[in-house]
Amino acid sequence: MRPTRVVDHRGDRAWAQNAVRLIEADARRSADTHLLRVPLPAWSRWSGPDGEAGVDLYLKDESTHPTGSLKHRLARSLFLYAICNGWVTEGTPVIEASSGSTAVSEAYFAELIGVPFIAVMTSSTSPAKTRLIERHGGRCHFVEHPGEVYTEALRLEAELGGHFIDQFTMAERATDWRGNNNIAESIFAQMADEEHPVPTWIVVGAGTGGTSATLGRYVRYRRHDTWLAVVDPENSVFLPAYETGDGTLTGEIGSRIEGIGRPRVEPSFISQVIDRMIGVPDEASIATTHRLSEMLGRRVGGSTGTNIWGAFSLVAEMVADRRAGSIVTLLCDPGDRYANTYFDEKWIAAQSFDLDPANGVLDEFLATGRWTA
Repeated sequence: MRPTRVVDHRGDRAWAQNAVRLIEADARRSADTHLLRVPLPAWSRWSGPDGEAGVDLYLKDESTHPTGSLKHRLARSLFLYAICNGWVTEGTPVIEASSGSTAVSEAYFAELIGVPFIAVMTSSTSPAKTRLIERHGGRCHFVEHPGEVYTEALRLEAELGGHFIDQFTMAERATDWRGNNNIAESIFAQMADEEHPVPTWIVVGAGTGGTSATLGRYVRYRRHDTWLAVVDPENSVFLPAYETGDGTLTGEIGSRIEGIGRPRVEPSFISQVIDRMIGVPDEASIATTHRLSEMLGRRVGGSTGTNIWGAFSLVAEMVADRRAGSIVTLLCDPGDRYANTYFDEKWIAAQSFDLDPANGVLDEFLATGRWTA
């Protein structure tokens, strides 16, 4: 009889356990992000049969994470998922295809657990983001066209014997959508003592699709009477795919609003949990980014402008219908990452943007509550 073969990998467990401990300890050191109430003019409230009623707007400020963006939550989940699946072990190079903020957060976690990190991104990514990645010990690997990031990440995975962590596929499955400190659970916990604790609408953008998938599943699981609206910028195929049901659509041009919008329908984009999609022109996103920055007294990123444009349209709809309630959207990252783009007059002019029409819509909305877009 041939001897029994035994292959034992128990030694790998010690490194994984310590890596998980480091990530979980980091999470415990980080307080939850703030929920800010956005001041709306007097027209947002009215007298009803039961007294005063109105619409309230809130911003979940994800810019206060240690790495400064909404993607901090995703990066933490992706690393835990990869470690617990045994895909990332001691010394494994981690590769990502990213437009910037996810890679910043992933570089942070890679540095925390001591593995190499490489971000594959287009050469148009803001220099501020690439500096943040490099500050955490990550390496930036550039391609010219948005569609090349996936194939190049897979090539590096094979060449280096690494792991392509793949936010666009793993985002919807790496996060526990039923709870466990996800963004949906956090929003509803923080809203508990507000006048309208169950939001009428939650408004988010889609990059990977992971945030919208988590929120859409959570409100169904918890049986909340909350609708999910997803805003989509120009040159993204998410809205056309949602409208037609064709998940094979692709585009040739990348989104100019970093972090949201994709040239293909990503595997983590679960359209069935979305109740409404709103297409937002890039000029509207940037004009609203500037306007909200003025209102808050600090700069916000372009995807936040896209979110607020969509949220403002829903506020106007609810006010017109005299439907009291609340709306929650996200402040995704700080505007200082975009000093050379969205807040640079020369860059805006080079894009041939005319912000005046969008500013006119915002002026009318803030003065009267009417939405004319």
